[in-house]
Amino acid sequence: MINRFSLSRHPLSFALASAMLVTAVAPAHAQEAELQPGHEVSNKNATNLDKVTVTGSRIKRAEVEGPAPVTVISSAQIEREGFTTVFDALNTLTQASGSTQNEIFQGGFTPNASVINLRGLGPGRTLLLINGRRAADYPLPYNGQSNFANFGNIPAAAVERIELLAGGASAIYGSDAVAGVVNIVLKTNFEGDLLKVKGSTTTDGGRDRADLQWIGGKTGDKWSVTYAVEYFNSEPLHAFQREFMDSLLDNPLPPDYVGIQPTGTMRVRDRTKSANSYIAPPPGACEQFGDEWVRHNYRSANAAGVITNLGQACGSYKDVGYQTISNGNNDMSAYLYGTFDFDSGVQAWASLQTYWSRAKYTGGTQFWGGPTVGGLWYDQGLGTIVDAQRVFTPQEAGGVDKLMSKNDEKSYDFAVGFKGNFGERFDWDATLSRAEYRIKVETPRLIASKINDWFLGQRIGTRNGYAIYDLNESRYYSALTPEQFASMSTVIKTDAKSYVNQGNFVVSGDLFELPAGPLGFAAVVEASQQEYELNEDPRILPDYTGADRPYNRTGTGGGGKRDRYATGVELSVPIFDSLKASIAGRLDKYDDITAVDDARTWNAGLEWRPFSNLLVRGSYATSFRAPDMHYVFAERSGSYSSILDVRRCLESGRVASQCPTSDTTTNYTAFGVRQGTKDLREETGKSWTAGFVWDIIDGLSISADYYHIELEDVVSDITSAYILEGEAGCITGKTRNGQPFTLGTLGSAFCNDMLSRVSRLSAPGTPNDGQITEIRRGPINRAVLGTKGIDATLDYRLDTDRLGDFRVQVGWSHTLGQTSAQFKTDPVLDYRDDLGNFDFRSRIRATGTWQRNDWQAALFMIRYGSLPNWQETGRIAPYFIWNGSVGKKITDKAQVNLYVNNMFDNHHPRDDGFNSYPYFWRAFDAVGREVAVEFQYRFR
Repeated sequence: MINRFSLSRHPLSFALASAMLVTAVAPAHAQEAELQPGHEVSNKNATNLDKVTVTGSRIKRAEVEGPAPVTVISSAQIEREGFTTVFDALNTLTQASGSTQNEIFQGGFTPNASVINLRGLGPGRTLLLINGRRAADYPLPYNGQSNFANFGNIPAAAVERIELLAGGASAIYGSDAVAGVVNIVLKTNFEGDLLKVKGSTTTDGGRDRADLQWIGGKTGDKWSVTYAVEYFNSEPLHAFQREFMDSLLDNPLPPDYVGIQPTGTMRVRDRTKSANSYIAPPPGACEQFGDEWVRHNYRSANAAGVITNLGQACGSYKDVGYQTISNGNNDMSAYLYGTFDFDSGVQAWASLQTYWSRAKYTGGTQFWGGPTVGGLWYDQGLGTIVDAQRVFTPQEAGGVDKLMSKNDEKSYDFAVGFKGNFGERFDWDATLSRAEYRIKVETPRLIASKINDWFLGQRIGTRNGYAIYDLNESRYYSALTPEQFASMSTVIKTDAKSYVNQGNFVVSGDLFELPAGPLGFAAVVEASQQEYELNEDPRILPDYTGADRPYNRTGTGGGGKRDRYATGVELSVPIFDSLKASIAGRLDKYDDITAVDDARTWNAGLEWRPFSNLLVRGSYATSFRAPDMHYVFAERSGSYSSILDVRRCLESGRVASQCPTSDTTTNYTAFGVRQGTKDLREETGKSWTAGFVWDIIDGLSISADYYHIELEDVVSDITSAYILEGEAGCITGKTRNGQPFTLGTLGSAFCNDMLSRVSRLSAPGTPNDGQITEIRRGPINRAVLGTKGIDATLDYRLDTDRLGDFRVQVGWSHTLGQTSAQFKTDPVLDYRDDLGNFDFRSRIRATGTWQRNDWQAALFMIRYGSLPNWQETGRIAPYFIWNGSVGKKITDKAQVNLYVNNMFDNHHPRDDGFNSYPYFWRAFDAVGREVAVEFQYRFR
């Protein structure tokens, strides 16, 4: 927490202190908001700076800049740059270069969560703190696999500033602080009341948003209270509301030489044929939905460009547009913080932050694909082996709103504590806290037995290994009524929660005087209990056989707890007047079902100040991540995926390139299961930085730091493709390309593991004999990850009497290398320039502000570096977003601000080869230009 101090420029800490107190975009009213009403700016040339605590250390220090770089975003900066939510601002951090799933990607498991991926090392490797305390995990696993923190439930009204340390910090904070730490510092000691009302809309249409904030506080002789309330509402935005992604006709490149083809929405295929295999729908079948569907002659092409006519089916160019690309949200949050000072010098304090959210979103239309997804059957009426696909229009469901999933989310963070001092040398702080997160998810889905019975009726028997049905063509080729659709539908309900109870005691101060200054000291003792519980609807678990099982939906359950105890110590050692060292060590003890018992981490840093305006610094840190709880406690979950049966392909005398997708004996849909394991070790890491901070002249400061992070024993799922290639290699002795297989031989531990992960059907004499019935995946310690690069900043301020005050701040991060190995025995390869890597290699964010009298303006820019093109033949151009704002103080108490985000309505860079929907990478903007007006009123 930062103590009250005068607004001043301290040598060696100008950039960070300015960001914390004035902010990079500070207009006149932002200074009031940050310094708080009643706290006037004192002598502008003052040089006194009270000691502060900054993320990355528990030792209070006069110099804000330390041995490792810390990035700070203040609440005023978030506002000036045009962001309504905390996540929107965090997502522009130059260090957040990694690819993530977001609201555009509705196929994910957590479409209502907002994820930060620092350095491209993965969302779960960034630790989220609230006032220095660990936040509760998001209860649903990222990608169905691992726990992570949601950065979308942080109310902007309660935030004072955000501090980011991008690097290993386990010696201070324990597990998960591998890629970095994000510490959300909430408001305290606020005086007066401030009302903010903001409304926005997009110039392309849709996603109207409203934000209402009330921030206030009171102080007395021995007490203080700070409070904040926020209401946020955002309309859902559908893809059909954006003309560049509302249809398959937006495809920039015809795929596979056959032209742009609609989604097959009413299709039956004779699988005994290759050409003319589609059974044409009867007259009027496609036309009954008006212009929603079209009758289309489908074609396919092989790798050599040979085109095959498949025949007629119904199709839709529009069905992709029904998914949401920005969720609808209805959120409320509240925050309360209070203190009381006892005569003994002890201060009691308590803090409560709560969040309620109702969100809705959809992945679009539902479909039916046979008795099982992608399944074949022998049709008695048609006299052949067939498969089918039937997509249901929103009109059949009763409207787009009937396709919506709904999330109810609640979280809170409650903490109480006491703090005081021992004499004049030491401060102490004792804290107890609980953070909890609950989610209820409702997802509409068809019931498998009912939709199968509607189209197929009862199973008649078996022929050559295939189930026999008789397709009811009258029903299949006719539109459902909303009542019929509802009668065959259900709602899948998921209930999940997580919590963390924490207690810690911290003491810090100066142990004694050394010739070069006092020896700084901090020690901490911590205890915590962490637990999560994920209760999926039992009907979507893989072993459920009831008649009410939902169609085409699988899930994962799980739950477990972990106790942790830790102790740590830090020292700040002045060696000379110009040279200071810091060192920290920590021991974490774990009590859970894994073999992980404890972890020891340490870090060290040096700060050299050869001149009063120059800091040269460096740091080294070890870090760790305890086995992710869902990797450990996940229950069996199932899913269907398209696979290449490498073993069958090789045993037929071919190699993978000679087994095309049209060959259903080697390319088909297989069922896979996944389950957690307790046999995991902790991930370990080491990181180091080296750089400088230079106040060149009064008002101009620059910094540059090199970073390098290496992780070992990284936990990730072994993939189905890897398992199938391993199984095939062990059986045939060949790789998928026909080369000698070197990873193992029959009887080896590797081959025993690979063969145990695949089950096959034994049905001699039938086409299905030897077909895969189950692939068993799961997490293992396998990978090595590394990254290195440069972070740099420039901060310039010019104050003039006539033209006003100007401020420019620029941040730049550039990745120099990204290394990985799938297993420790594999060679470590640099994949930074791999054309399949969609992490940004560089980012630049820049903010310029101007203020004069009652006027202020700001211009924000973020530049995303180049990405590979979709065809993986080169790279596409960098991508720019510009935000602008202007404000006028109309009275002593009232202010009006106008914001224009994405001023040039820039959606994505040109990529003529991106022929997969939505035809641009999901990190780019789908919303477009947004215009907002805000009114602020201060009650004094």
